[in-house]
Amino acid sequence: MTLSKLSAAGFMGAVLAFAPAAWADEDATAWRIFIADHTDPTVTAIDLDAPDQRWTFDLAGPARLHSAAGQAVVAAVQPGNDQVDFLNSGVTIDDHGDHADIEVSDPNAIGSIAGPRPVHFVDHSGQVAIAFDRGGYAALLDEGAIVQGDLDEDRFPMNVAHHGFVAAMGDYYLSSVASEEPVEEDRLPPRVGIGAFAADGSPVGDMHVCTDLHGESFSGNFVAVGCREGVIAHDTTGGPDAFTMLPYPAEFPEAMTGTLLGSPAMQIFLGNHGADAVVILDPTTEPYFTRVELPFRRVHFALDPARPQFAYILTEDGSLHRLNMLSAEIEQSLPVTQPYSMDGHWSDPRPRIAVAGDRLVLTDPLNASLRVVDLEDFAELDPIAVEGMPYNVLAVGGSGVAH
Repeated sequence: MTLSKLSAAGFMGAVLAFAPAAWADEDATAWRIFIADHTDPTVTAIDLDAPDQRWTFDLAGPARLHSAAGQAVVAAVQPGNDQVDFLNSGVTIDDHGDHADIEVSDPNAIGSIAGPRPVHFVDHSGQVAIAFDRGGYAALLDEGAIVQGDLDEDRFPMNVAHHGFVAAMGDYYLSSVASEEPVEEDRLPPRVGIGAFAADGSPVGDMHVCTDLHGESFSGNFVAVGCREGVIAHDTTGGPDAFTMLPYPAEFPEAMTGTLLGSPAMQIFLGNHGADAVVILDPTTEPYFTRVELPFRRVHFALDPARPQFAYILTEDGSLHRLNMLSAEIEQSLPVTQPYSMDGHWSDPRPRIAVAGDRLVLTDPLNASLRVVDLEDFAELDPIAVEGMPYNVLAVGGSGVAH
């Protein structure tokens, strides 16, 4: 990995942006944006309030980005290159209950682990679990150890190699289960269910049917996973075998939910359902699902951690929509980018969304820029130019007391 040099203007901008926080005990806010290029094997970090302040890290290939350890760690998962790189984000927030401390420093490379096609990354119960599709296992790493530069991994054995996930739940693990019937060479077996397991892979409950399982997410006391039959919910307070299938309503069109986002502030999920709709899911109240149709096909969507009633959805006409998940209504829409058609390959360069406090950042890969939206006024701010083809994006940061 290499670290780009700071420009003089960038350095002075960073000093001005963070100097008050560095020299006095006072409130400070900092947001750092990590961008993975669509084609080049790089990740670039940008300070949102001082965008000339940048760092670039070399990888083995294009990456998907995830955070862990309370945003202190950024993981760059590279499925096509059999590698996962870890970075210190340089933004540390320490919650003390009545207040939080924030510390901002330069991001830096921690190291990497390797394995056959890493894809699903789950951070829960103090452990990171990375499922390797063609390895038949998940690498387990301790969050605190990663921060300290220790990438020693344990391995959780899945029943067979497949495109699935593993999640640490404290004293047991959730894992997808795939068919053990023979499949054609170079093909992965279909996913058929989910269950709870001990660390050695032995079951501690029944296998629960969940065909084509995909899209695990956490909210409140629940883990939700999309299935062909509906969404299966695991109540984390009910023990290893507390699974309930939430069936899609009979009046819904034929489709399944394969991506779920869970709110950290209230018990609610948002998922896809077909190409041009989303579903709001309450796992405790029938009929569980509320379907919201969109004016065009969906490109990407994200939740607002600070305003948990809101979600943001980009549609292929280039418009950003604010969805109120309590009323199930699109309250505002804003044209932001050129149209990005959903025809073509699933991995073609299209915008991705991240929420950074009172701003939303959206990659615009065909225009080599980040588009920035003020979420209070729901209006576009000045774009930020980025070299290459910015694609996957992650925002880390927040507010606290700087000492």
